[in-house]
Formats: sequence, C-alpha cells, structure tokens
Amino acid sequence: MKMRPVHKKLNELQATAICGNDISSSVLYVSALSIIYAGKYAWITLLIVAFILFLYQKIYAEVVCALPLNGGAYNALLNTTSKFMASFAATLTILSYVATSVISANEAMHYLHSLWNSEPVILSTIILLTFFALLTILGIRESSKVATGIFIFHLCSIVLLTGFIVYFLINNGWSTFYENWRLPVNGSIGMAIFLGFSASMLGISGFESSANYVEEQAEGVFVKTLKNMWVIVSVINPLMAFLAIAIIPIPEIKELHSDVLLSQMGNIAGGYYLGWVISVDAVIVLSGAVLTSFIGLTGLLERMTLDRIMPPFFLKKNKRNSSYRIIILFLLISISVLLITKGRVEVLAGVYTISFLSVMSLFAIGNILLKVKRAKLPRKYKANWLAVFIALTGTLIALVGNIYIEPSKEDMPSNFTIFLEYFIPGILFIIFMLNRIVLLKLLLRLLRNIFEPIRVVFLKLHVSINQTIERINAQEFVFFTRGDNISNLNKVMLYILKNENTKKLKLVTVVDKNDKNAEEVVESLKKDIEFLDKEYPDITIEFVKLYGKFGPDLVQKLSKKWNIPVNFMFIGSPGDHFPYRIEQLGGVRLII
Repeated sequence: MKMRPVHKKLNELQATAICGNDISSSVLYVSALSIIYAGKYAWITLLIVAFILFLYQKIYAEVVCALPLNGGAYNALLNTTSKFMASFAATLTILSYVATSVISANEAMHYLHSLWNSEPVILSTIILLTFFALLTILGIRESSKVATGIFIFHLCSIVLLTGFIVYFLINNGWSTFYENWRLPVNGSIGMAIFLGFSASMLGISGFESSANYVEEQAEGVFVKTLKNMWVIVSVINPLMAFLAIAIIPIPEIKELHSDVLLSQMGNIAGGYYLGWVISVDAVIVLSGAVLTSFIGLTGLLERMTLDRIMPPFFLKKNKRNSSYRIIILFLLISISVLLITKGRVEVLAGVYTISFLSVMSLFAIGNILLKVKRAKLPRKYKANWLAVFIALTGTLIALVGNIYIEPSKEDMPSNFTIFLEYFIPGILFIIFMLNRIVLLKLLLRLLRNIFEPIRVVFLKLHVSINQTIERINAQEFVFFTRGDNISNLNKVMLYILKNENTKKLKLVTVVDKNDKNAEEVVESLKKDIEFLDKEYPDITIEFVKLYGKFGPDLVQKLSKKWNIPVNFMFIGSPGDHFPYRIEQLGGVRLII
C-alpha cells in the first residue's frame, strides 16, 4: 500500500516569520501615525498598545489550543455560536486581508519609487501581488523560507538603525527631544492619548494571522509565535517613536516625513546610505506582509469551504498541497480593488482599521463564549476574566476612536462609510451561501409563476435545481452520543435544523461489551430517538449501536465506511478525563 506524503510542519522561526512580517512592518507607518495624533506622548500610547497585546496572548492561546483548527475568530465562533456569527467574523477577516495585501504591496512600491523615480507604481504593485500568489501556490514550506529571510533582514535593519541613532544622540545630545517635549498638544492630553492609542492599535495588525494557519504549525509553536510577536511590537514600535521624537522636530514629522519616517531617521543618523538601506528594508518587509495575507486567507477559506459556506470548487489542491483556486481568487480580488481605488491606499484605510479591530474584538468575545458554553473542554491555557474584559474594552475603544478620527483628506468619506461599502457586499454573499436552499426554492417558485406558459422549455432547469437541493440535503451527518438525555439530544436536533442543510442524521453510540449497564443506556436511547423521530419528521434519524471504543481510529473508519467527512461528525463537549485532544479527532465539531 502506497503511503501518502507527510507534509512537514512549520517550526517556530518559520511560523513567526510569516505573521511577524505583517506585525513588524507596522513600525513603518504606526510610528508616524501615533506622533501625528499623540505628539510627544506617542511612545506612551504604543506602550499601552503593547499591554493590550500582552492580554491578547492568553486569549488567543486559550481558544486556539482548545480548538487548534485554521480559521481564527471564525473557528472560535463556529464552535461556540452559529454559522452566521462565525461567517460574520470571517467576512471581516477577509476584508482585513484584502486591505492588507493591497496597502502593503502598494506602500512597498511607493518606497521603491522613492529609490527609483521611473518605477510605474500600479504595474509594479500588480507584479508584486502576482509574485507572492505564485509563491504561495508553490506551497507554504517554500513561502516560509522567503518569509524567514525577509523577517531576519528587517530585524537586522531595525537594530542597525537603532545603533546609529543612539550613537547620534551620544554625539549630538537630546536638545530636539527636550524641544519636542515642551510643545503643547492639540486639545487635552487625554484626547491626544485616546486618539494616539486608537491610531497606534494598527501596530498590532497581523497578530491574528497566526491563528489562521495553526494547522500548518508544529505542536507547541503557535503559543511561541504569540509571545514572539508581542516582544517585537513591545520593543520596536515604542522605541522607534521615542527615537523619532529624539532626533526630528514633531512639526517636521507631521508635515514632511509621515510617509517615510524611518528612512528620514536613517538619513539623519547615518547619512544617505543608511536611509537607502531602511527604504530597501521597507520594500522587502511590506512585501512580506503581502505573503502573510495570502497564507492567512488561504487557511481561513479552506476551513470555510470544508464547512460548506464557500463552494467546494475552491478545495481543489495541486501537487504541493496548495489550494491554488483560493489563491488565484484572492489575487484577482486584490488587483481589482487596487484598480478600483486607483492606488489611493488611504481609501482602504477605513476598511483595514475597522475590520482588523472588529476581528480582534470578536476573538475576545469568542473566548468568553468558550468559557461559558464549552467550560468542560480541556485547554492548556486560560485567560483571566478581568484580562479578557480589559483587552476587549481596549480594542472597542480603539474601534470607536478610528470611527471618530476624521479622514486624512477633505474629499474622502469617513472610515466607517468606506468600510460599509466593502463589508455589505461581502456579508450579502455569505448570507446567500448560508441560505442558498431557501433562495433556490424561492427562485424555483418564481420561475414556475413567470414561465408556466413555456413550462416545457424550462423543465430541464427545474430538474437541475431540484437535483441541487437534493444533493445538498443528501449529505448525512453523525452525532456520537454516550447516552445523552433527551434534553441534550433535542439541542442537537435544534442545532442541525438551524445550521445545517440535511435530511439524514445518524445517532451513534459506542458501547463496551463488558459494560453491564450498556444495554440499559441503549434501550433508553431508543425510546428517546423514537420521540425525536416524531418531533422532527423532516429529518430521518438512524440509530447505530457499535461495540468497541470511541477514538480517532473509529472516527476515521466510520468516515470512510459511510463516506461522511469528519467535519460533518459532531460530539458534545468532552470533559477533563477525555483521553484525546480535540485536534486528534480530525476535525470533529462540538455542538453542545
């Protein structure tokens, strides 16, 4: 028998590099952004952001280690609420990734344009997006090698820049810092810190990415990526804002250097060549953020497709185990958004900001729901209740602040208006996919009423739609029960009616031949199922009694025997004595 190839998973450096390029590239714009709104208090607002991110470490660790599947906030909400709420979070995540890819690629090419004036920015952006799409199609292992090289180069560049600035300060003193510190802030100190904090929260964009490809990471790596990203953000972002205030007057930063602040810091501290190195670094690491978007979104859409929210067309993989159809679709969407906005990335700033902060907030909400609704689910890490509420409050305050912040240009609509222009079409598509059976039936009724006179012509179309409905409803689902009471079994039926399109359900119990009480449990289950069969006539319930032991091997065996995917098999939340981790069951879902 030919063995299937085992795909080697990402180690700590590789996994950190992929998400780290996104979050560490934020220093290129968040330092200036925080100074614009908070002035001399910018580095303080960035330290507050680092504190909020410290709290989110445990929040992400608890959820993802309890449910170690791709999808991030989508996966957290899918296993604690409904498909619609999970899809709501997924839509926000997708918008965030689209905005990230376009903004990062375009900003990288703007930095390149500052080095090479004849470079065509729009065309170069399209080429860059296409390059990273092809790299992702080659496989995540190959992508991680490029990401690691970019990540190391970026950190070295920041260390080099810091060293030159410290040397510059030793020789030239702190006069610029003292002059900046004596400058008054616009409005009150509290408002300056509030707006600066809201803007500075963009400095942690990318933190959510690691959760979207956790299945590609080796065991224990995910939590390490969270810690590594926190250390990077906590050190680099406040430090660069502090050093910028130490060597450049704040009015000059706001008026002249907001787009290329770090390059200007290099020019002042180390001359033209250091400024050139920092510009090259900006081009490279912003390009790395594009790669993060492709990898993160691919993991999310794969999971959504497995859950039948996206069409199964997208699950096709190449020889390198890459979902190339998802990657190509993302590339086309990114290019179309770039052309529609004509390269004005500030138009996407509202989408990027609100989407990202909403996803972070929803993840905290997912953590709360996991604590309440899946309390018995084993998890290695637990976030303190107070920490969760503080972190959630922090992201909600930043979300309100970014909605409050005025557009950077007078002819631009508000951030929230731009966000809605992109969010509404996305969520409408998701609503359509979730309710496609109802919509197909409405379409069928409409066709009957309109085209009755020419019924014969449309007979084939009528048959095709019915076959589609039957094919969707023909998918059988499985619930493994240990002898749940009628109340729990009723919850299972209600969940399936509300969230899944099916007419068939297998209720399976696995009993030990040596268990004297097993037959009593089975007889009780039979009576409960007879009652449920009458209460839910639209679903055919088949009771299956198996002798043996429930575990991963049995799940895989039954999946192959019955031709039912594992992610269409459900269990109740296991307790502390359950012998297997949830990921060992291959994707079995929790519904009670």
